Amino acid sequence: MKSFRTEIEDPIVAKDIIDLEKKIHAFQNNTLDSEKFRSLRLARGVYGQRQTGVQMIRIKLPMGRFTAKQLRRMAKVSDTYSNGNLHITTRQDIQLHHVSLDHTPQLWAALEKDKITLREACGNTIRNVTASIWSGIDPQEAFDPTPYAHAFFEYFLRNPLCQDLGRKIKVAFSSSAQDETMTFIHDLGFIPVIENNKKGFRVVLGGGIGAQPEAAHEVYSFLPTHQLLPFSEAVIRVFENYGERNRRNKARMKFLVKEMGIDLFLEKVKIAQKGLPSSLPILEKKRTLQFSNNLPTSLEVQTDEAYKNWMITNTFPQKQEGFVAVGIAVPRGDLSSQDARQLATLIETFTGDDNRFTIGQSILLRDVKKEGLPALYAALKALNFHRIGFHKLNDIVACPGTDTCNLGIASSMGLAKVLQEVIETEYQALILQHHINIKISGCMNACGQHTIAHIGFQGMTLKKDNLIAPATQVLLGGGEMKDGKGRFADKVLKVPAKRTPAVLRWLLDDFQNTRLEHEDFLRYYDRKTSAYFYQNLKHFSSVDDLQADDYIDWGNSEKYEKAIGIGECAGVTIDLIQTLLFDAKESLEWSHSSHQHGACKDAFYHAYNSLIRTAKALLTTKAAKTNSHASIVAHFDEYFPEFEEVFGNSFQRAIEKYKEADPTSVNVLQFIHWTQTVLNWAEQATTAHAQ
Repeated sequence: MKSFRTEIEDPIVAKDIIDLEKKIHAFQNNTLDSEKFRSLRLARGVYGQRQTGVQMIRIKLPMGRFTAKQLRRMAKVSDTYSNGNLHITTRQDIQLHHVSLDHTPQLWAALEKDKITLREACGNTIRNVTASIWSGIDPQEAFDPTPYAHAFFEYFLRNPLCQDLGRKIKVAFSSSAQDETMTFIHDLGFIPVIENNKKGFRVVLGGGIGAQPEAAHEVYSFLPTHQLLPFSEAVIRVFENYGERNRRNKARMKFLVKEMGIDLFLEKVKIAQKGLPSSLPILEKKRTLQFSNNLPTSLEVQTDEAYKNWMITNTFPQKQEGFVAVGIAVPRGDLSSQDARQLATLIETFTGDDNRFTIGQSILLRDVKKEGLPALYAALKALNFHRIGFHKLNDIVACPGTDTCNLGIASSMGLAKVLQEVIETEYQALILQHHINIKISGCMNACGQHTIAHIGFQGMTLKKDNLIAPATQVLLGGGEMKDGKGRFADKVLKVPAKRTPAVLRWLLDDFQNTRLEHEDFLRYYDRKTSAYFYQNLKHFSSVDDLQADDYIDWGNSEKYEKAIGIGECAGVTIDLIQTLLFDAKESLEWSHSSHQHGACKDAFYHAYNSLIRTAKALLTTKAAKTNSHASIVAHFDEYFPEFEEVFGNSFQRAIEKYKEADPTSVNVLQFIHWTQTVLNWAEQATTAHAQ
């Protein structure tokens, strides 16, 4: 059997995977600190999970885009290294669970055979670039944002700027003003617009959800497309320089924007833009689709009620004449490898092979010929993929919760299964007639996006007579609006988890019985107000009459126990002096390597990172303020005035010279050598401090 090392064609990818293999070996032989290893593996999509000794692997799929060939590859990888399941996330990724750490290099190499990456799927970097599933087929879009979203992904993947951010960056591209990608909860969001016959983007910045949600600010009503990448890089440079580094719970961009104020933040962005190209045009490639020449036709026309309902809730006209998109509602985002392979065959038969995983944890088949719909429905029905309700009331979003997540407090998946059964059994009319969404998270971090749901549920606990029971926080009234705006749900009350179905029944019954004509769920909620819902639901929150079953969470058979591990969403690091110096040396090695490959800009940036880490290591010995790159630069000369005596310039001036320098090969080599000298001096200084 061939080694995976000999099967990787791209030398950059090969280096990534071999480096992961080496670091795994070093970690297992106790020559690499666990916290340092955690940071490295997260940037390569390898994430710890609740169960001991196994990993969650996150596959990064820009825009959720995949081909039939890639779907088969992921299914095969899941069968070989995981548990035969593909879990679709709210960021259009795929997650594999219960993977042995030792197998992760081989798993990654296998995926790369079909151009699928794990790189920067987790950790303090730019996460998967999400985009509207309607991009390129949306009748309302100003233009197709797909080429721009893909260019964004390519530009920042492995970009030195993004390898050591204070926290993750989330980016979304919508296809139209409907903003179904919810740009308002993203660090950076882009909506296509046309102004004076020129293409550009409405831009929002600084949004986020989690325990402290913040709505993004609109910063451009029109940003020309050629300025997309320079502007975005400037934003990320400001975040990288001024963003919080020590307090993990305050390290997202939304907190920096709030602390600075949006005006000052944008002033810093303009300054950062001066050192960047003013224009980086992006080539728009024409969509090319490959269709089967053997499109089957149904032997008989589909006329039954189920088919008619499916046509209402699961099919959507495209802007291309004669084509429709077809939604497949995937329960809780779990797709078996066997189903994935069968679906790949249908994709090749019925579509142009340009399909999407959705932020609603389901699948959109695109470019389906109208005349093929009856045959496609029959084929989907044979595979049990014909369930009505794509992105409707019964297509519930749920994070993994206590099934696999370290931070999970309650069973999101178990609750979602029960609620789906209630809706499909008792409320089919609501599925057909109304747009209401339900989102469930197993904790406050909102991976299931409960804070922006029409009806949201968050896993919690409650205590009665020193016993702990699983509970559900009920939230109402959230949702996306238009043009980069949205609303966060109100927290109404907390109830024992086992009463959540009863709460949902009350909500849906009241909506059906008391809504006004033409009133959607959000208008109904606003008219009633949160106080109305609290008063009518508060009897569900009583803990005076808890039964034995209330102490057992959904999908479980044993008594509930609250067990929360260490979260890895942001790549926790420990700022020990030697760890920082280790990082500085590694950055300098990357600088040498980039210079040897002619990547002068990358080499300069890696050397700069080495300097910052070196300075932070020294400042750690003084208990100085080191919570951002800017504070490190600002305080270094105060604590180490001897630096200027040794090197002829203050540290702050040295950094300024770095930023002003033209990254030619000669300049870069001089800067690398000078950085090595500073690192040697710092190692001597820290050794003296230790003695």
